[in-house]
Amino acid sequence: MNRLLVLFTCLLAAGNASPFVPDIKPREICDGNTATTRTEWCDFDINTDYYNTVPETGVTREYFFELQDVTVSPDGVSRSAIAVNGSIPGPTIFADWGDTVVVHVTNSLTTSGNGSSIHFHGIRQNFTNQNDGVVSITQCPTAVGDTTTYTWRATQYGSTWYHSHFALQAWEGVFGGIIINGPASSNYDEDLGMVFLNDWSHQTVDELYMTAQTSGPPTLDNGLINGTNVFGYDDSDDQTGSRLELSVTEGTSYRLRLVNAAIDTHFKFSVDNHTLTVIGMDLVPIEPYTTEFVSIGIADQATVATDFWMRAIPQVACSDNDSADNIMAIVHYGDSTATPSTTAFEYTDGCDDEDSSNLVPIVSKTVGDDSNDLLEIATVGAVDNLFKWFLNSTTMVVDWADPTLLQLSNNITTFDDSDAVLELPNADEWVYIVIQTAFAVPHPIHLHGFDFFVLAQGTGTFSSDSVTLNTDNPPRRDTTMLPASGYLVLAFETDNPGAWLMHCHIGWHTSEGFALQFVVRRDEILDLIDSTTLEDTCSAWSSYAEEGSIEQDDSGV
Repeated sequence: MNRLLVLFTCLLAAGNASPFVPDIKPREICDGNTATTRTEWCDFDINTDYYNTVPETGVTREYFFELQDVTVSPDGVSRSAIAVNGSIPGPTIFADWGDTVVVHVTNSLTTSGNGSSIHFHGIRQNFTNQNDGVVSITQCPTAVGDTTTYTWRATQYGSTWYHSHFALQAWEGVFGGIIINGPASSNYDEDLGMVFLNDWSHQTVDELYMTAQTSGPPTLDNGLINGTNVFGYDDSDDQTGSRLELSVTEGTSYRLRLVNAAIDTHFKFSVDNHTLTVIGMDLVPIEPYTTEFVSIGIADQATVATDFWMRAIPQVACSDNDSADNIMAIVHYGDSTATPSTTAFEYTDGCDDEDSSNLVPIVSKTVGDDSNDLLEIATVGAVDNLFKWFLNSTTMVVDWADPTLLQLSNNITTFDDSDAVLELPNADEWVYIVIQTAFAVPHPIHLHGFDFFVLAQGTGTFSSDSVTLNTDNPPRRDTTMLPASGYLVLAFETDNPGAWLMHCHIGWHTSEGFALQFVVRRDEILDLIDSTTLEDTCSAWSSYAEEGSIEQDDSGV
């Protein structure tokens, strides 16, 4: 079989301390790497500890995004949506490892009247918490007609994505790719860029939200690969839309950067008759391994290198989709335009992560002893006949107009229970988190501000007496699966002050309150806040919301 390259990249001291500054090293002017030297990057390489060493490029990459109400028909069926610069997915952000990225986001949603924000998924935002783009936590929504500017440093490399963090707006079309050039753990010839997998409905997700609250997750109509697909089968007279088609050269290896941007679908990704080589998971380079399928949970990211069907297969153990066996793209060799006749690999339906034994980070890290005993319990219940989710016995409900950073700027001493805040006051301590659920639904858990270490995950009830924690270079992620009727044990080090959200990345569940936030090193946060910008954004939003009689009807994040 031919080979595909796959890169997965698809979640406290007292007093005022100075921000942690990685070892900044001037980067020599160079071309990065070549097809035979992918492990190198100028005078750095794949073994450089990117948590402590970052190239100083002196380069700023600046982008201007406009959010617009649009009418689209990505599978031939028309519906309203929201686009970034008129496209779904939106433009890709490109940077080199060490660059500074500036993104200006203008809200032009005059038809829907929505607020907005942009979150840069998996970007750690080291000491730049205010640029995390989460309404009700790090900012108020950007009002229609206004612009918010986000600035952050590309201290990691690989591929990830940005998306709105206002209500369900990400799944109305507000998302796009991020490619940060740097070394890779395996050679490849050509980079084919981002490949987005997402589910799709012919109603807007806002229209479906009440169904999700009253009856559970709705069945979606279709799925898209890079924003396109057909609706209806190939032998149907009324098939609409078109498939993504990629043209490749036999004997050439290609890198594709996969992202699962679905609201409620876990995919298995494959290319018929080809082996995939996985070289990264989230923004963490790993030891390469080969596979026929890549299991890519919601919000996971990946990169792959290949007349064959490319398949994104929804896993029915997680959710329902009316076009589950028809979410495909076409990979052509050379100038061929033939319709593939290849068949899929056999697979077992399931919503698990890739086997943790395969996810071995190149840059090895050992987890220190835990400094806190935290047990967070995830359950499901009904509130006023609506589905609501609980994490740490709390359903998060935070206020668009009163984000956590604004409260801290106003010297709040005690948060409301519904803010779902856990305070971690001390610097550079290890925090262990156990999430346990008896509910037979898996959940992709995402943490902002940190790469977390996956110490254990499994079915049944967690017990420290019977479950061995892997603290010796375990997988590092920004998103990972909490198994159905099971447990997940995570660890992270409190090396990044701020208010950081942790939540289920199923869109319905986030809006239904399956989230909490860590306020890390409170005493240092005020020095990191641009209070003038924060207050101006919130004042503009409050005026806009009052004039438009806009009411919040979800968790706030």
